[in-house]
Amino acid sequence: MKKSLFLLCLLLGMLGNCALVLAQPAQKLINVVVSPDRIDWKCKAKEEVKFTVQVFKNENLLKDVVVDYELGPEYFPTVVKKDIRLADGKTTLKAKMNEPGFLRCKVTAKVDGRKYEGMATVGVDETKIQPTTADPKDFDAFWTGAIAEARKQPLDPKMTLLPERCTSTQNVYHVSFQNERPGSRMYGILIVPKKPGKYPAILQVPGAGIRPYNGFNLGENIITLEIGIHGIPVTMPQEVYNNLAAGALNGYNAINKNNRDTHYYKRVYLGCVRAVDFLYSLPEFDGNTVGVTGGSQGGALSIVTAGLDPRIKFLAAFYPALCDYAGYLHKRAGGWPHYYRNAQPVANEVETLAYFDVVNFARRVNAPGWYSWGYNDVTCPPTSMYSAYNVIPGAKDLHLYLETGHWTYPEQQSERIEWLKGKCGK
Repeated sequence: MKKSLFLLCLLLGMLGNCALVLAQPAQKLINVVVSPDRIDWKCKAKEEVKFTVQVFKNENLLKDVVVDYELGPEYFPTVVKKDIRLADGKTTLKAKMNEPGFLRCKVTAKVDGRKYEGMATVGVDETKIQPTTADPKDFDAFWTGAIAEARKQPLDPKMTLLPERCTSTQNVYHVSFQNERPGSRMYGILIVPKKPGKYPAILQVPGAGIRPYNGFNLGENIITLEIGIHGIPVTMPQEVYNNLAAGALNGYNAINKNNRDTHYYKRVYLGCVRAVDFLYSLPEFDGNTVGVTGGSQGGALSIVTAGLDPRIKFLAAFYPALCDYAGYLHKRAGGWPHYYRNAQPVANEVETLAYFDVVNFARRVNAPGWYSWGYNDVTCPPTSMYSAYNVIPGAKDLHLYLETGHWTYPEQQSERIEWLKGKCGK
């Protein structure tokens, strides 16, 4: 009875975490619909786009509604209008761009003291977008040397069975292994089939934040390892992670971002490679079939891992973060965490961050990849994501869910899972 209750709570917790990070937003009382005049949300440079704006309440146009709107490249609107009254609840707006990028129409309706937002974003020659971030000449030497140094440390793996999470066909472990220096460890949840045999493996890398993990279950014939990146156990009470997020790990993504040897993401990226080392050490692993997947920061880490480690055979990434940081310095949208949206770099920052920018790992990804995002993402702007995607030399398949922001439809998640299982031969 206790085990059944625990499993029910665990399932609810997993669903809650997924909803928090990835779920479709709830419908609101006022629905602001912005529709471009092309089904594929794409156009050529210098081509005019018409956006139809409609504001609905109870599925009917809301008359005499007051709106604000912005038109122009994402994060750099060229037209900003306030307090425009729409007598019939609708209007048409026009705009164009002269170079590759993304043209956004964002409308905010103001009703009874509340604000309701809608937007549409059109890709303008999006396949021609190129990174603004430079590719350091010693990029490969830097990371090859860093990985070699990390591997001088023994993995020293530790595995603790979690009986309450095990099933009749799978064992679940809380695991840790040494990373780039003594005492620096990576932690995660490992799920291994109980049936004797050799199995493919999937590494799931996390989105941004500090939290516990439940494991990434792909069924009884695939090994999965879901890791945290902060060097702390991933089975502690939520309060511990909340305190760390507000304290020692607050703003972790910006720690030492002007020093390539001590920047926070250096140990994170190395930890992802060490996670692959750990998977290769498992006697149940088939010794060949390993993929990596994640969304947002996890989408970035998927590309990073595939770019650093040729053992990765395939990857699946949702809306990757950390792409083309320097975009803002060139008057276009850069990737999360938007270092330069409202600030200027200090000495050596731009040069340092080039060693951690996802676009430079993307240039080195040869493994086949499944990618998915939407054009209305304001967390990971599509301009930044295409900056990375367009320079990937390996086979790539982009699945666009155009109107989505930084979230996914259930169909998107199912598509990713089926693709991963297919790559595993399952």
